[in-house]
Amino acid sequence: MAAGNSPPEPTVSAGMAKALADFAAARGADSRQLLIKAEIAPHDLADPDARVPFAHYVALMRAAKMLCNDPALALEFGADVDSRSYSIASLIAHASPTMSAALAQINRYGRLVVDVEGLGDGPRFEIVMEDGHRWMVDRRADPNDFLELTESSWSRFICWTRKLFPQATYALTAEVTHAAPAHAAAYDRIWQVPVTFGAARNAIQTTVTWGDLPVAPEGRYAFGVLTERAEALLEELEKAQTVRGRVESLLLPLLHTGDVSIEAIARMMLTSRQTLYRSLKAEGVTFEQVLDALRHRLALRYLAGRRVSVNETAYLVGFSDSSAFSRAFKRWTGRRPQTVLSEST
Repeated sequence: MAAGNSPPEPTVSAGMAKALADFAAARGADSRQLLIKAEIAPHDLADPDARVPFAHYVALMRAAKMLCNDPALALEFGADVDSRSYSIASLIAHASPTMSAALAQINRYGRLVVDVEGLGDGPRFEIVMEDGHRWMVDRRADPNDFLELTESSWSRFICWTRKLFPQATYALTAEVTHAAPAHAAAYDRIWQVPVTFGAARNAIQTTVTWGDLPVAPEGRYAFGVLTERAEALLEELEKAQTVRGRVESLLLPLLHTGDVSIEAIARMMLTSRQTLYRSLKAEGVTFEQVLDALRHRLALRYLAGRRVSVNETAYLVGFSDSSAFSRAFKRWTGRRPQTVLSEST
């Protein structure tokens, strides 16, 4: 497959996957069997900011429903688990001044929780006014392929706004594109609003003034701290979806071996050397520049950490001897690597 033509695999945050696994385990699912069926290793969920393939999350949700013998589990997961426990986007939303601002932040940082395809340049959740009625529409493509995401998302919006803002009404009615399932009664029990199945869109009708509702005017400091962290995570996610980011991720575990040729990386990406060269050129870099910049960045990190010597750093970033590494380091920084090491002690 050509490197320039293969879209990155969509992912979800490990934090959300772990929240679902924990929720299912609390409901009787065997944790080990759950992860085996989803092809997820326990260490994959150790860092909440790590990524899990979307397909594995789908398998996790469906295994959870089966092991818990609960077809409505996705509805209940969204209604019962506070997304602030695993989602930085939710934390930022709750530190926003108004509900309109909160939704803007969810649209901005929602990809950190779950990748959604087919949106183009638009937001996932769009506000539409129709005949004086306010609707929030989910623009996710092919929603019926994984209707459980619709169930959990709409439960989260409908149920948590009711819990957190009992003085204000959010949802008036809901529409979903999938047909009424066997557990349709659970929608009435959990959402407590009229639901239209088989609709043309996934949407929630809200009160017209909902966007003006104050959220957390005292949370500006938290908002700033959280958005700084979210921007860094978003940058990492977007970088991983470039050809350069994918090349770097493949180079990292190979640097110390010395087998870091463009041919080797192209084979790992199931493409040709020429195609990889052209794909990197389209992003304004060459393979040699990517490799050189990665060695530079890692060398600074290793030396600043004071855990390895100059000779060890040379080996870790793929140089055959320390003199070659020293020459490269002086080209990068204008200094000898020993000076950085001494400044860090």
